Amino acid sequence: MPQSQPSEQELLKTLLQPLLEDFQYWFSRSRSLLETEDITFLSEEQQSDLLSRVKTAQQEVSTAQMMFQATNGQVGVETSTLVPWHRLVSECWQVGMRWRTMASTTPSSEGSDN
Repeated sequence: MPQSQPSEQELLKTLLQPLLEDFQYWFSRSRSLLETEDITFLSEEQQSDLLSRVKTAQQEVSTAQMMFQATNGQVGVETSTLVPWHRLVSECWQVGMRWRTMASTTPSSEGSDN
C-alpha cells in the first residue's frame, strides 16, 4: 500500500499552478503577436475579435491565479472553465504557426536585428 498519497490540495498545487502559468504564457505571447503584427490571413475584425478573447481569457486566468494563491491552493478551477482556455490557446497556436510560416516565406525588409 502506498503510504504517501498526495492530498487533493497537493495535487491541485502540483497540477493547476503550472497549468495556469502556461495559459498566461501562451496568452501573453498571442496577445503580443496580435497587437504588433498584421495577420494578413485574418480580417481586421477577426484579429480584433481574437485579441479581445485573449485579453478576456488573460483576465480570467489572472483571477483564477489570485483565488488559488489567496486560498493557499484550496480553490480549483472547473474543467468547464479550462476547456475554452485550451481551445483558445490551440486557436492562437494555429494562427501563430501559420503566421510564422507565411513570414518565413515572404521576403521582408526586416533585418537580422530582431
